[in-house]
Amino acid sequence: MEEHPLSALFAALVVLLILSAFFSMAETSMMAANRYRLRHLANQGHRGASLAIELLARTDKMLGVILLGNNLLNAAAATLVSIIAIELFGDDEWALAAGTLFVTFVILVFSEITPKIVGAANADRLSILLAFLLWPLLRIAYPLVWFVNLFVEALLRVLHLKPASNETASLTMDELRSVVLESSHFVPATHRDLLINLFDLEHVTVEDIMTPRGEIESIDIAAPITEITEKLSTSFHTRLPVYESEPSNIVGIVHLRRLVAGTINGALDHDLLRKDLAEPYFIPAETQVYAQLRFFRENRQRLGLVVDEYGELLGLITIEDIIEEIVGKFTTGMPGSVATLNWDDDGVAIVDGGNNLRDINRLLSIDLPIEGPKTLNGLILEHLRDIPEIGVGLRINGVTMEIVQTENRRVKIVKIHRP
Repeated sequence: MEEHPLSALFAALVVLLILSAFFSMAETSMMAANRYRLRHLANQGHRGASLAIELLARTDKMLGVILLGNNLLNAAAATLVSIIAIELFGDDEWALAAGTLFVTFVILVFSEITPKIVGAANADRLSILLAFLLWPLLRIAYPLVWFVNLFVEALLRVLHLKPASNETASLTMDELRSVVLESSHFVPATHRDLLINLFDLEHVTVEDIMTPRGEIESIDIAAPITEITEKLSTSFHTRLPVYESEPSNIVGIVHLRRLVAGTINGALDHDLLRKDLAEPYFIPAETQVYAQLRFFRENRQRLGLVVDEYGELLGLITIEDIIEEIVGKFTTGMPGSVATLNWDDDGVAIVDGGNNLRDINRLLSIDLPIEGPKTLNGLILEHLRDIPEIGVGLRINGVTMEIVQTENRRVKIVKIHRP
């Protein structure tokens, strides 16, 4: 048997450990790489990312060549350590046992744990570089890898295990929402809030963000013309619902600008008002906000009346309401309105009872229930089952509130204390 100098044996051992470390690092970095980031780079023409995507699309073949090389090198390293041990200490059993322990320790530290930690910590960068080396290795060793995989596939069939698809799994809406929430280092807070609001539209109906029936500014067509003119001149809205007999009986929508143009050459009267009314557009309460936004856009509508399953008027929604649900409130308002809602220095917020519970929860970071009533007034009335008096306090979901003002059998102003 030809003898080799110990220096050559140790040098060969170091080379084997380095090569084994390469395969260990390649395995971890390729499997831990962000496939969406690789696809982004590949779409921009990055060659290394394209190769990495191709390798990940053939996971069984890629792992085959990596594990084949890794195991062959580890086995060769173990054999080489045994030869070194015999050269140094003879073929005693204790020498072989010591060599086994030594090679196990060395492989674990230098060829397994350390390179895999490095690979996991730098997966995106390393996967692009390692793909240039793994691709030719796979081409060279493909026949052997294919042969080994025949037995792997047969074993999987015997165990009734179906290999996972090699295609990149698509993200669900909730998973994508979590990705956006965790992207604070890359996406500005304002942009992140917009994206989160867009995701939430999938679960929001028009009833959740509508203006409740009691808060709708409308015109009684049977009222004196002077009263109608005064209401039109003081309104901040460009479109107003017009009712007859009772507020829930909407007979049309008046466009203030169009009405003003029609009255330039004459005085306003009831006949002109009726003639200028547009047909009211009714929306089922369970309509999703996103679907309603699409309808508004496609049909050039800006306002709709929300009704329940019996056709009873529940509220009113405009395209501005939906836009504000996405970008946040951008209108001004009186104290207590949702546009000015925040905590003062004493941890108190003055809130209008007609404000939407979802807006209150979002702006004050509290958790009032939103499954039932949609407004703070409705929630308080449902909780107390009575019209409360001024000064009455209550606690809902850990949020302490105090009634400040009531008006016409409804809670007008509420003082909320920060939990």
